[in-house]
Amino acid sequence: EAAFLQTKYGFPAKNLRVIGITGTDGKTTTCFMVYQMLKNSGCNVALVSTVSVDYADGRGLQPSPTHMTTASAGQLAIILKKIAKNRPDWVVLETSSHALAQYRVLGVPYSIAVLTNITHEHLDYHGTFENYQKAKRRLFTLANKNKKGLRLGVINADDGSAELFKSAISNPVTYGINRGELTASEIKLSPNGVTFVAQTKEAPEESYKITLTVPGKFNVYNALAAIAVGKACGLSKEQIEKGLASLKTVPGRMSVLDIKERFDVVVDYAVTPAALENVLKTAQDTYKGNVRLVFGATGDRDKSKRLIMGKVAAKYADAVYLTDDETYTEDPSTIRNAVYKGIEAAGGHNKCKLIDDRQLAIKTALTDAKKGDVILITGLGHQKDRNMGGKLVPWSDAGVVKQLLSV
Repeated sequence: EAAFLQTKYGFPAKNLRVIGITGTDGKTTTCFMVYQMLKNSGCNVALVSTVSVDYADGRGLQPSPTHMTTASAGQLAIILKKIAKNRPDWVVLETSSHALAQYRVLGVPYSIAVLTNITHEHLDYHGTFENYQKAKRRLFTLANKNKKGLRLGVINADDGSAELFKSAISNPVTYGINRGELTASEIKLSPNGVTFVAQTKEAPEESYKITLTVPGKFNVYNALAAIAVGKACGLSKEQIEKGLASLKTVPGRMSVLDIKERFDVVVDYAVTPAALENVLKTAQDTYKGNVRLVFGATGDRDKSKRLIMGKVAAKYADAVYLTDDETYTEDPSTIRNAVYKGIEAAGGHNKCKLIDDRQLAIKTALTDAKKGDVILITGLGHQKDRNMGGKLVPWSDAGVVKQLLSV
């Protein structure tokens, strides 16, 4: 089907230079970092991500027409055809394991492939972790086959799958906090962002002083990946530093809401155990008060991660408000009970409130919050709707918070 559709639309990406970014967590944020860095440096850049699309037509970021990480083969071909007309210097394409497994990106000439990380996710679809790895690795195989491209693979050296991905591409570049050719030191975290120094092994004297306005230690990894891409695209040290500093926010990713309260409210997409652990650790590291978590798990998705997410919530949150996320066609109480078993197993039942109504769960957290606390609302992030019982209903976590606080 993908081959037919690519042929039908005349292989619209054939003359484009594409940067593909894959991984379990951090894809969208890394895409925004790379996009903003290139754009700030004067490049004409297109972006295709879960949250937004920029067709490189001068209109800037538009809402994603599909709400999918990577669109279907037909939709992607239409998007790329629109982009190709505007002759961008680079296209930043967020690429999911589903899209790679289903050959939706057939005919896309990846020049650079980026791996953020691989952790527990989508095993309902891929079956095994090995299959999930193979699907992600296909991005690097595709980039390696592109004789006109850079055949460059940017790989998280701190991830357990690093060697598997290095073996798939001619020019691997590794990054990490603990190991890699590009590393970070002097990391300073605050609720408003992160600062750190990045250095390469080949030229340790040439350090990058990085300032991010998106918080979280995990964003050091995303920024290191972006630096490696910037270097490969020929950007100067100053362009990389200024470009990353110019990214103000990523929709629904560690978004600190603009509220006039004695506590903070942060909205994040975190739908995997690793992502949830990252945002909770970040909150614990940056706030003096209690970390209050409002969350649930998604229906009709990888059921094996629910218990793990419950354990993570119990371990790293001071108070948990377990509620509904998106139920799709599953019974909501079945989903909540599976997560609660994890909370119970980790000894967190005393700090957990079970509230099926998500709005009421948020309201309860807001009522409970004290000065210096942070309320972390995870699972839906940037979304403007959610699937409940197989039907899409309007919803915004940030909108609900603002509505409740204005009453």
